[in-house]
Amino acid sequence: MDQEFSRYSRQIFMEEVSVEGQRKLKNSKVLVVGAGGLGSPVIQYLSAAGVGKLAVVDFDILEIHNLNRQVIHQEKFIGKPKVESAESFVKQFNSSIEFIPINSMLSEDNIISILADFDIVVDGSDNFETRYLVNDYCIKLDKPLVYGSIFSFEGQVAVFNYQGSKQMRDLFPTPPNAEDIQNCDQFGVLGALPGIIGSMMAMLTLKIIIGLPIQPNQLTLVDCYNWSFRQIKY
Repeated sequence: MDQEFSRYSRQIFMEEVSVEGQRKLKNSKVLVVGAGGLGSPVIQYLSAAGVGKLAVVDFDILEIHNLNRQVIHQEKFIGKPKVESAESFVKQFNSSIEFIPINSMLSEDNIISILADFDIVVDGSDNFETRYLVNDYCIKLDKPLVYGSIFSFEGQVAVFNYQGSKQMRDLFPTPPNAEDIQNCDQFGVLGALPGIIGSMMAMLTLKIIIGLPIQPNQLTLVDCYNWSFRQIKY
């Protein structure tokens, strides 16, 4: 217990967190969708904060071009599942956490069984099919969804379906046409951007767990090229 207090003391000392908040973190169960650019900082900071049960669902294999932004992974895991690399990171970083690697693609067939046991879902996926699938089942299962996306120098962050707040389809009713989709594989991304957006996602997740105020129905837009941050109410 003394070691645990010492490890988390700098956040426990905060009046807004305290021992009670740390206990909430220890008892929380969070599912992260994607162990890539956004998932990496989310996994880092949730494990650093002492989230008790942390799962990551991803089916990708680590490739060398991932390493400019997916900072929990190492060269020695190239060619291996990202969840295996993520598990290695968490176990070495904070061995007290229960980490669950789920090497699978989310689908209509498995999503309920995967989401069911978790309090909060953090979506760091990189495709619209998965984003809408996760959103729709978070609505069905009444689970808060922390959303983030990135492109080039720009990012977005929001919390959906939390304490009666709106869902993703209230903001983006339908996925874009396939021919209109731009992605990092084609147009690239500067590696620090997902670090910024993913850290914001982690902060929102921690605030939800502890019970700190969340601005409902608000999309935060981050433009790192022009260094601007703005909020859109929806």
